[in-house]
Amino acid sequence: MTIARPLRALIVLAIFLWCFFVYQLLKPSPEFHGPGDRYVNFERDPNLDPTGEPEGILARASEKYAPDQRDSDRIDATLLALVRNEEVDDMVQSMIDLERTWNSKFNYPWTFFNDVPFTEEFKRKTSAVTNAKCHYELIPDEHWQKPSWIDDQTFETSAKMLESKGVQYASKLSYHQMCRWNSGLFYKHPALKNTRYYWRVEPNVHFFCDIDYDVFRYMHDNNKTYGFTINLYDDPKTLPTLWPETVKFLADHPEHLHENNAMGWLTDDTHRPENNIGAQGYSTCHFWSNFEIADMEFWRGKAYEDYFAHLDRAGGFFYERWGDAPVHSIALGLFEDSSKIHWFRDIGYQHIPFFNCPNSPKCSGCVTGRLTDGEAWLHRDDCRPVWFKHAGMG
Repeated sequence: MTIARPLRALIVLAIFLWCFFVYQLLKPSPEFHGPGDRYVNFERDPNLDPTGEPEGILARASEKYAPDQRDSDRIDATLLALVRNEEVDDMVQSMIDLERTWNSKFNYPWTFFNDVPFTEEFKRKTSAVTNAKCHYELIPDEHWQKPSWIDDQTFETSAKMLESKGVQYASKLSYHQMCRWNSGLFYKHPALKNTRYYWRVEPNVHFFCDIDYDVFRYMHDNNKTYGFTINLYDDPKTLPTLWPETVKFLADHPEHLHENNAMGWLTDDTHRPENNIGAQGYSTCHFWSNFEIADMEFWRGKAYEDYFAHLDRAGGFFYERWGDAPVHSIALGLFEDSSKIHWFRDIGYQHIPFFNCPNSPKCSGCVTGRLTDGEAWLHRDDCRPVWFKHAGMG
């Protein structure tokens, strides 16, 4: 006996309506758009404070975060900036870029350092452009002032000689202080005592690419020590005795030299032989440290601490113009396994006048593959091919 066609239609309709009803009961809330996204809707829940940071919830409408990035799961890391009060607008611009492309997804804290107290204006403007916690720290005088063994007269005489050779910032004491602090003192600040990783961010830099993964977790899980985007040649006139002092240090401490070092990158004399000659054996290749993502356990280790102490006593941070970039780079190239140094090729970045601009649909606002928008001769400053030749991709 067959069921009449109208009755079959009613049964099908009833089944459809029942399935639709079950679906409505079980489907996700409209605030949830999949396992990786959560949206906070302040109109639906007026008890959420859009100016605060309720536990684990990004305190602004339409901000999202990955489910494994709640406070309890976050890597012990911070975004770090050495910045002056008068640079606040340039710092805010950098923050807006990095928050848009990355940190709004992971909500890592910002830590700002200054040798004078931060103004209320600085605090107000910077905290307004992030949902993350902001820490404002004062650098201790003993970390910032010239050490006792630096002679003022020698410094002034040396600065004039460097200026006569065209070395920028040679007479600017604060620049020398900054290079020394960034080289060997920032990671000793009490505010970073319980922090392992940092991402250095400077005022007036740009970020071009959406980064959808936690770079700190990547560093941690893949046992990486240091990450860079741009690799350049330095001016030999700023550091004529840095390599000879390094050679002296290695003679006294051969135990610190890593078997998988990047000595070939540091001593290359084929691509820019004039640099090697001017720097007395050093290629001057270095990671451009205005961008660096690093594990501070390396700086805190015995090899680097011994090396920095040697350089600090030699006086080149003041009598010459040793920068934190070549100091960090030489130490990494000698004392670390080169496979632990990573090129973040997917992070689009600009610090005038140089770019890292990946060929990726996630990037916009820069020209793919362009190193610089400055003078044509600046293209000769790219040392990445030398790094790839001697150390690989990391």
